[in-house]
Amino acid sequence: MALKRIVLRDFVIVSELELDLESGFSVLTGETGAGKSILIDALQLVTGARADTGVIREGAARTDVSAEFDNAPDLQAVLDEAGFEAGDTLLLRRTVDTQGKSRAWVNGSPATAQQLRTIGEQLLDIHGQHAWQSLTRPEAVRGLLDAYAKVDTSALSSLWATWRQTQQALAQAQAAQDSLQRERERLAWQIGEVDKLNPGTDEWPELNASHSRLANGQALIDAAQGAVNLLEDDDTNALAPLHAALQLLQAQSHLEAEFKDAVEALNSSVAQIEDTVHSLRSYARRAELDPERLAELDERMSLWVSLSRRYKRPPEELAELWASWKTELAQLDAAADLDGLQAKERKAQAAFMAEAKTISKQRAKAAPLLAQSITQAMQGLGMQGGRFEVALEPLAQPQASGLEDVQFLAAGHAGSTPRPVGKVASGGELSRMALAIAVTTSRLGTAQTLIFDEVDSGVGGAVAETVGRLMQQLGSDRQVLAVTHLPQVAACAHHHLVVSKQLQGSATLSTVASVGGEQRVAEIARMLGGEKLSGTTLAHAKEMLQAGA
Repeated sequence: MALKRIVLRDFVIVSELELDLESGFSVLTGETGAGKSILIDALQLVTGARADTGVIREGAARTDVSAEFDNAPDLQAVLDEAGFEAGDTLLLRRTVDTQGKSRAWVNGSPATAQQLRTIGEQLLDIHGQHAWQSLTRPEAVRGLLDAYAKVDTSALSSLWATWRQTQQALAQAQAAQDSLQRERERLAWQIGEVDKLNPGTDEWPELNASHSRLANGQALIDAAQGAVNLLEDDDTNALAPLHAALQLLQAQSHLEAEFKDAVEALNSSVAQIEDTVHSLRSYARRAELDPERLAELDERMSLWVSLSRRYKRPPEELAELWASWKTELAQLDAAADLDGLQAKERKAQAAFMAEAKTISKQRAKAAPLLAQSITQAMQGLGMQGGRFEVALEPLAQPQASGLEDVQFLAAGHAGSTPRPVGKVASGGELSRMALAIAVTTSRLGTAQTLIFDEVDSGVGGAVAETVGRLMQQLGSDRQVLAVTHLPQVAACAHHHLVVSKQLQGSATLSTVASVGGEQRVAEIARMLGGEKLSGTTLAHAKEMLQAGA
C-alpha cells in the first residue's frame, strides 16, 4: 500500500505538480519557506482532513489533489463495504473550491470525507513536527499505550454508554417518583371509572341499534300487523285481486300463449307476498315489548354517553381510550419499578467493570514493554542513561476510558527520578522522546507509508545521524517520507527530493524535484553551510552521503 504518485493542482503555492515516489526512505529538504510541508498537508487533505479554502492557490478557482497507492488485500473488505471498485492501484482524489465545497472520489467513484479518513488511516501514519505535545495530553498518552497493547476500546465505550443510560434512567425515576405516583393515581382512577362500563371494542354501534329497536317496539309490531292486514286480512287486501287476475288468465292461457308470461309473473308476485305475510306474522308473534331490557340498555347507554362527555371523546372511541390508559399505566409502572431499574444499572455496571478490568490487565502487561522499548530508543538519541516509564494510576471513579490514568514519566539522564515528561523535559528532550515513541510505535502499525514532518527538530550532531539511521531502518520494510532540515538525516535517505520556490511574474510558486549525484551533494552541502558552497562543505557532504549509504 505504498504511496506511488501524488498530483497537485493549485495547492497553496504549487501551481502544478506530478511527483512519483519510491519505496524505502525518502527525504524532502529545501530552504525555509520553500513549502516542504505542503506535500504532507496535501496528503492529509486527500485522506479526509477538514477542507479549508486557504489551501487554494491565490487566483485559482479550486484546488485538486490526487494520491495513488498500491492496492492491498487488507483494504479489500473496506472497499467492498463502501461499494468501491478495487484494482491494482488505489486512487484517492479530492477537490475544494473557493466556496468551501469539497468533493471526493475513490477509484473514480464519489466518496465522503469520512470514507477517505477510514481508508487513509490504513494507508498513512503521520507524525507531525509538534508530536511532542501529545506527551502531555492524557487521551493521547492512553491512546499510544492502547495502540502498543493492541487494545480495542470500542466495546468498553459502548458498555460505558449503556451504564450511563441506566444510571440516568434510575436517577430520573427516583427524582420523578412523586409526579409519577400522581399520574398513576389519575390513570388508575380513570381506568376504574371505565371499568364499570367495560366497553367492548365494537359494542357501541350494536348497542345503539338494539336500544333503537326496543324503544320503538310497539310501532314496529303495529307496522308489521298493519302490513299483514293490507296484504291479506282486510276485505280490500292486495292478494284478492291478484288471485282473481291470475284465475282469469290461467283459464284462457291454453288459447293464448302470450298469457303464460303474465301468469308466471302473477304466480311469482303472489308467492312473494305470501312469503312476506308469513314473515311479518312470525315477527309480530315473537316480537315482545321488553321494558326491563330497555331499561338496562337505557342505563348502559346513559353511562356510556356520560363517560364520553367527561373525557371529551365520541362514544365509539371510548374503548380505544380505555385501552390506551391501560398501556400508559403499564409504562408508568415500569418507570416506577425502582427495583428493576436498579437491577439493570447493576448489570450494566458489572458488564463495564468486567471489560475494564480485562483492559487494565492488558495495559499493565504492555506498559513495561513499551517503557523498555522507548528507553532503548532514547539511548541513541542523546539521552544516554535516561529512563522512560509508563505509570498506571487507579482512578477514584471509573471513567469512559477505564479504571486507570496513564502517565508518561521520564528521567533525562542516569541517576534522576522519572517524573511527568511535561515537567522535567526540555523542548529538545521532548522532541527526542516523541521521536523515540514514533519510531517505537511505527513498527507496530499496519500503514505501509510513514511520514515524519520535522519530528527531528531540536536535535543535531551525532543524535541527528542516529535519527537518520533509525528512519533508514524503518525504510527497509516500510515506505518512509521525512521532511527534515538536518543534513545527517537527509544523507541516510534512499531518495532525496528538494523543494524550491521561484518567482514567476508576480506569483511565488513551489516545485519539487528528485536529485542525485552532484545535485544531491550540493543540497547536502547547502544544508551544512548555506548558499555559498565551499570545497570543504562539498567534501563533507560527499563524506556524509558515503557514510549514510
